[in-house]
Amino acid sequence: MNRNTTFALVFASLISLPAAAASFNCERAQTPTEHAICEHRNVNDADVKMATTYKIINRLVPMGTRSAIRDEQVRWLALRDRCGQSVECLTQVYQMRQQKLEQYMQRVYQQGPF
Repeated sequence: MNRNTTFALVFASLISLPAAAASFNCERAQTPTEHAICEHRNVNDADVKMATTYKIINRLVPMGTRSAIRDEQVRWLALRDRCGQSVECLTQVYQMRQQKLEQYMQRVYQQGPF
């Protein structure tokens, strides 16, 4: 897969994703972490960006890699939820996860789906 095809797939994936205030319904937020994400714009934006990147990567990688990335995501969600309402903690864990997801995206850009 060439670079133009990869960009086209990423763009198509973005178009098909609905716009959201968060990656989940804030009206149903239950945990302190979910409330903090909904109440703080910068964390909310980080949540949307991370969720969008995660969904794109899941569409571009083969099943074995997808499984590993999903397992990482589950572990990351548990880490994120330990932040509670701490915006500083949430900001840090979202930055950490986004960096990891961007590493996967770089591999897709360089090598094609892996």
